[in-house]
Amino acid sequence: MLEQLRQVRRRYQEVELSLRDPAVLADNARCASLMREYRRLTPLMEAFGRYEAACADCAEARALLEEGGLEPEFREMVQAQYAESRDKLEPLEHQLRLLLLPRDENDERNIILEIRGGAGGEEAALFAGTLLRMYSLYAAARSWKYEVLNLSATELGGVREASVSIQGESVYSRLKYESGVHRVQRVPATETQGRIHTSTVTVAVLPEAEEVDLQLDPSELRIDTFRSSGAGGQHVNKTSSAIRITHLPTGMVVECQDERSQYKNKDKALKVLRSRLLAQKQQAQKDAQDADRRSQVGTGDRSERIRTYNFPQGRVTDHRIGLTLYKLDNVMNGALDEVLDALITADQTRRLQAAGGKWT
Repeated sequence: MLEQLRQVRRRYQEVELSLRDPAVLADNARCASLMREYRRLTPLMEAFGRYEAACADCAEARALLEEGGLEPEFREMVQAQYAESRDKLEPLEHQLRLLLLPRDENDERNIILEIRGGAGGEEAALFAGTLLRMYSLYAAARSWKYEVLNLSATELGGVREASVSIQGESVYSRLKYESGVHRVQRVPATETQGRIHTSTVTVAVLPEAEEVDLQLDPSELRIDTFRSSGAGGQHVNKTSSAIRITHLPTGMVVECQDERSQYKNKDKALKVLRSRLLAQKQQAQKDAQDADRRSQVGTGDRSERIRTYNFPQGRVTDHRIGLTLYKLDNVMNGALDEVLDALITADQTRRLQAAGGKWT
């Protein structure tokens, strides 16, 4: 691994040198690519520098101790320096191992978050609205930009389905763990006898695609306009501003009716379609069971779940890592970091174990 780090340092120095070249600076695309690589490698190189400094301090102190003949007071000081430097090595090694893990190419992307009510009828739709609020509060807490692209509401205020764009630093790297079936256990507002119901909501987290990632052929798109429905102001049912885009090769359909402007709705719908198609393409490349994005969220059946929200007990359980927190109110109000940090740590631990390797 030390040799790997030295190779990375050589590449880091090459990138640093290239960024001083006027010809590179004049090429916007090339310069932007190198800057992204430079920013990605900088934390690794800074950690490697601290590791090498600790190794040097440790070796110097050990050499002095092995020479012998030191005054008792000076020897005690050198022993303390040796112990301090040695104690730094293990956490620095762990940090370097984490930084050396292969990165998900989508980690720095913005996302399209899609939420749909699953099993449970109106109660599922109501909980879909609750989850949508949870993610909006989490985005606000992290100073991310949150924008509703499309929202289909029920008469009781639930959400049949919704698509939102979330933009900010490392959005996908944190929220990618939210994809799957979320199960809720609570007494619905529509329940007259106080019985606890179990319902599900499916969540899909799609890395947002840029035009350079996936070009859409206009001849493969069918674009229809229709009148908006549901909440939306005076323009509802008066102008055909809503957009429905069908991708003919795959049959994928995207609707957007949140904006008054037909142009804006079309732009948002294309963004969602492009992101869905990119997710499908990437899943196929990784030999996923199903290249369609439904592989990400399952069928919505009650038996499939990544997380359960139990309201009577105030409990949240993430079934993938066996984590249970009795902090349901906090989580519903956007305090997701404790859950997400645990998922990230578990994922890193698994990948570290798979990577193996020794320090030489």
